[in-house]
Formats: sequence, C-alpha cells, structure tokens
Amino acid sequence: MRIALLGGGPAALFMYKRLTESGHPGLEIDIFEKKEHLGNGMPYSTEGANDEHITNVSDHEIPEIVMSIEDWVKVAPKELLARFAITPENFNEFKVLPRLFFGQYLSSQFKLLIDRATKAGIKTAVHLNSNVIDVADHPGQDEVSVETADKEVMRFDKVVICTGHSWPVTYEGRVAGYYDSPYPPAKLKLKLNHPVAIKGSSLTAIDAVRTLARNNGMFITGENGSLTFQISEESRDFKLVMHSIDALLPGIRFHLEDTHLANDSLLTPGEIKEHREANNGFLSLDFVFEKNFKEIFRDKDPAFYDQIKDLSLEEFVESMMALRQRLDPFVLFRAEYKEAEKSIRRQEPVYWKEMLAVLSFTMNYPAKYLSAEDMQRLTKVLMPLISIVIAFVPQSSACEMLALYEAGILEIVAVDQASEVVPGEKVGGIYRYTSEDGARRQIPYTTFVNCIGQPRLSYEDFPFKSLINSNTISPAHVKFQSPTAGLIALKEGSGDVTTDGQGNYYLKVPGITINDNFQVVDLYGISSKRIYIMAVPYIGGYNPDYSGLDFCEEASGLILERILDDTAPGI
Repeated sequence: MRIALLGGGPAALFMYKRLTESGHPGLEIDIFEKKEHLGNGMPYSTEGANDEHITNVSDHEIPEIVMSIEDWVKVAPKELLARFAITPENFNEFKVLPRLFFGQYLSSQFKLLIDRATKAGIKTAVHLNSNVIDVADHPGQDEVSVETADKEVMRFDKVVICTGHSWPVTYEGRVAGYYDSPYPPAKLKLKLNHPVAIKGSSLTAIDAVRTLARNNGMFITGENGSLTFQISEESRDFKLVMHSIDALLPGIRFHLEDTHLANDSLLTPGEIKEHREANNGFLSLDFVFEKNFKEIFRDKDPAFYDQIKDLSLEEFVESMMALRQRLDPFVLFRAEYKEAEKSIRRQEPVYWKEMLAVLSFTMNYPAKYLSAEDMQRLTKVLMPLISIVIAFVPQSSACEMLALYEAGILEIVAVDQASEVVPGEKVGGIYRYTSEDGARRQIPYTTFVNCIGQPRLSYEDFPFKSLINSNTISPAHVKFQSPTAGLIALKEGSGDVTTDGQGNYYLKVPGITINDNFQVVDLYGISSKRIYIMAVPYIGGYNPDYSGLDFCEEASGLILERILDDTAPGI
C-alpha cells in the first residue's frame, strides 16, 4: 500500500509513527514537505518562532514519540543546548521550552522513526523543498494523484493532508507597515519610534509583543529576580497597543495533570452514540457540558460543584467572564500569575481550568453532531471563555507582559465586535471601533499587526482545486434541530444559512466536511476511502479547538484505524 503524507510537520510525524508501527505489510510512504526539514512544522521553525518564543506545553504533557525530551537532551547537539542554556542537569520535564529547541527535538524524532521504519523494511521517500499544488481523486483506478510545483505527478492508494497552518495575505507587501500576521516573526525585528497597533491579545499577539519589545529596548533581571523593561533612546515613542474584545487578556499556564488521558468520568463513544439515538441524531451541548464538565466536580471538587451545579452553560460562562470583565485586565493578569506560580511550585492544578481544557478537547471529536443552534452557542458563548482561560500563557511571557505594562510600553484597549482595521492609503492602518464609553474612534497607526491567530478557512479557500471541481470534498455544515429557527435565520439574511427546499435548514461552518475518521466527504455524503485530512485551517468547522500535539495523536489514531479496516482481508 502506497501512502502520501502531504506536509512534514507534527501532524505528519504522528501519522507516520502510527503507520510504521501498525505492522501493515508492504507499506510505502512518501512525505512531501515544502521546507528543508521534517518534524518542526510552522510553530516550531523559523516560520513561526524566534529564539525568544516558547512552547505552552512541557515534556510532561506531550504524547510519547520515540524518546522523551529529557532523554533527548542527553544526546542533543551541544551547540543547540548552549544556544538555549539547557543542560541535562537543569532540564525540568514540567517546564516549557524554546519553540525552536522543541522543533529540533521533533525533527530528531522524525529521523529516528524513519531509521526504525527502514530497518523494519518499510520504504520511505522524503521529498523536501517540495510544494504540492494539487490533489486529484481517481475513483475508477482507486488512486489519488499528487502534483508538485515542478509538475511531477505521482499516484497513491491513500493520501493524508497534513499541510498545517496557513496565513492568508491581504494587504501585507502592498501597504507598508501593515502585517496580516506576525509570522514569520523575523519580519517584526523592527526598530520603531511610534505606537504599534496589535489586533488581538492571544498567544499570537504575545509572540509579536516579545519580538517587537526586544528590538526597541531590553529586559533587565534584578538581583531579586524581578524583571523590568528599559526602552531604547531611539525608540522613546515606541508603544504596543493591544486591541481586544472587552480588553481581556489570556489565562496563564498552571500545573497540568493531563487528566483528559485518564479521566474515567468522561463520556464514552458508546454513551455519545446512545444519547444521539435518543435525540434525533443530534448531540446536545448541554448534555456534554453536564457530563464532561459539571458532573466531574461532584467527587473531585464538591465545593466548586455546589457553586455551578444549577447553572446553565450561559450562566456559567457569564459568571466566569464577569470577574474578568470587572477587574482591570493587568490587575487580573498579575493575580493569575501568582495563582499559576503557586500551582506550578506545588505541582497542584487549578482544577476547574484544567477540566475546561478537557471539555474543549473532548468537544472536538463529536462537535459535528451538534445542531446548528448548539454550534452557534458553542462558538459564541463557550469558546470565547475556553480560548481565554486555557490559552496557557507561559510564565516567562507573562513576566515580560507585566514588565512592559509597568514600563508604560504595553496597554490594552477594549474594542467592540464590529471593530475593523482599514489599511492606510500608504502606510499602516486605521483602527475603527466603539469604545467602552460609546464613542466612535478612528485611530491611525503607522504599524499594524493582525494577531488574531490561525483563521478558520472556508471551503472556497481549499488549496487543491481538483478536489473541489470533482465534488470530492464539500462545504461543512450542521443542521438546525428546529426548522422554525432555521427559517428565521434564513429570513434574517445570513449567507451562512441554507435550505434543501424540503423543510430542512443548515448552518454553513468553516472548512470542509469530514467524518469521525477524518475522511473527506463528498457532496452526496459519501466518505472517501482514499483521502484523509488533518490540516488545521480546513477542518475548523467540525473541530472548533484543534489542540496541538494531543489532537495530532488522537486524529492519527482514528485515521489509522480506518485505513486498517479498509485494507483488511475481505474488505
């Protein structure tokens, strides 16, 4: 069986590991990677990180690959260890790591896996600096063709799309000082003497803050370990202005027990199936919230359970957000830093936050079975809280944010949902928003950086046009449970609501349709036996929170399960 992995980052790493350890006879695997290295992908390479950027996971939390980071540090290149001041003696499995260092680790693991596979008789062809420009399905031949930029066309039995992050470009390169994303971060090594507008306050925004600050001043560590920031003389008017809905800052990383891997209180696939059968095929968001979040606290944290047991999803989110909205964002940020510091020092989790992360993780798999009404509640009500609380800002990033704030360099501005940035005629952009006092603002900035994170891209954005033209893939959508609600939404003029003319109404969600095993689904609802997808930007509608390496491990396991079933004797 010949399999192509399109992309050579972390998703491909876990897929390759699953395949080569499966014991399937006669495997031949081709890996197509547009960069020069396998394993590190965008976040852990120079496409997504400078030396100052760090992970928000530790060795303790990542799934097993070949060897732990703790063991790899003992054999890692000495120059790499020296560059990041890491030694086997000072390594701590609970601490986060520089992203470029982590990328080197992932690359080394990919090489070890390939070496193992070769010894086991598995053929692997690695195509570096190879950009795939199209994929076409050939049902009559039961094959898939892959076309590269140099016009080479190769055919395979199965293809797994692992193309990773994608950052659309709109005005960058056309308008000076306008950046559609902070990546690759080397482009933000700018010496500036004016305020910089940053859209967003997530980890993506913090990446931009760390780079811009270093090029316009320096961080100084005092004798007592305190961190301060000193602005450069030539950058005296430099300032970083974050713009965020309700001026909210993300939560800070605390000690994690990684309970989602072992928690026996979570819903099983069988329980989800049974619930859907009794609910007209739909998965109820309230049911998941009760069983995969609230009920867990009955024994684990009875006091917290008593606080939330009678709250609806909306009431819970409102109560959690109320505190964040009431307090000054940097006062809360400092308080959460102290809470997280204590959690890490004592190796005790902040349990309700960890379980919110578990809820987010477990919602990914069955989210496609939510009704349109519940999908709207998930994205508009629950996900904003999840994205803030479980951002897991690393401690060192939090320290730098606070140092910049204390130095008067960093501020955060509350903007409304309708806020927008209009590119300037020649440079930067104009931030238009309604402030908290109801005033309409139009603030021009010479430099603007869009830091809202990886956008969830649409069906129309899908890069392999032959799959669109042949209807091999289809736009993702979810059905309204109530036809009345669907009809009202349609009449309101939302372009995201459609009807089949038979009384059924559907909400279009980002990306393409996939099934439980990450197979693409065509316009007729038939799953492909040849094409699978793990690419982050194009499955966001059915996977609202694509959560890193854990999700790569989970998705790769489900794909392998389907591949083995399809190729078993008699299938």
